[in-house]
Amino acid sequence: MTRLSVNINKIATLRNARGGHSPNVVQFAIDAQRFGAQGITVHPRPDQRHITTEDCYNLASVVSTEFNIEGYPDERYLKLIKDLRPDQATLVPDPPKAITSNAGWDCLAQSEFLTPIIEEIKNLGVRVSLFIETDLNQIKKAKTLGADRIELYTGPYATDFILGPQIAIKPYQEAVILADELGLGVNAGHDLNLQNLGFLKKSLLKLDEVSIGHALIADALYLGIENTIQRYLYELREAP
Repeated sequence: MTRLSVNINKIATLRNARGGHSPNVVQFAIDAQRFGAQGITVHPRPDQRHITTEDCYNLASVVSTEFNIEGYPDERYLKLIKDLRPDQATLVPDPPKAITSNAGWDCLAQSEFLTPIIEEIKNLGVRVSLFIETDLNQIKKAKTLGADRIELYTGPYATDFILGPQIAIKPYQEAVILADELGLGVNAGHDLNLQNLGFLKKSLLKLDEVSIGHALIADALYLGIENTIQRYLYELREAP
């Protein structure tokens, strides 16, 4: 089964545009789980332009499914992980002012930086996932660094899907086969939507989790959040 983790950053963005507590991020997380979401993802950035540090602490007590905190592993982020002990820490190589995650780790070049961080987080009992591209050498290195999972950056897949789904999926199929051989779990995220998610799911040997925020929240403006979550879950259904 592939789990659907709903990234609620955009709910916080909407709230922050006006100030106050509407929409309520904590209540939204509670409702999303009630409507079928199997996890909640947040990505608290240094400028706190959407999810804030306070949000993370408030959410920790209400996420009853699986709590995934994404971020660049600086001192601020590592304190959150130590204090909250989420189910999963997804490490991303974003610079502080990045609008969104748009590249995976270079595990080969940054191994000395990542190795002690991964060890520290795992010693807290938290699963570690590395945001990564489909380069096979990078995936092999992710394993030697001690990661439990990789999260495949699906931005290129989403772009190429419009041109040809079979071409778009091929490097992801190869990446997943290798990850499975190495004993790595596989997550995926970035630009996944109702048009390309089902094909991704049915084309891959394994897929533990997808993290979806922007497209899901945008769809919910038209479809409602409960209906939208159900539609995404439908795209992740197991083949009969």
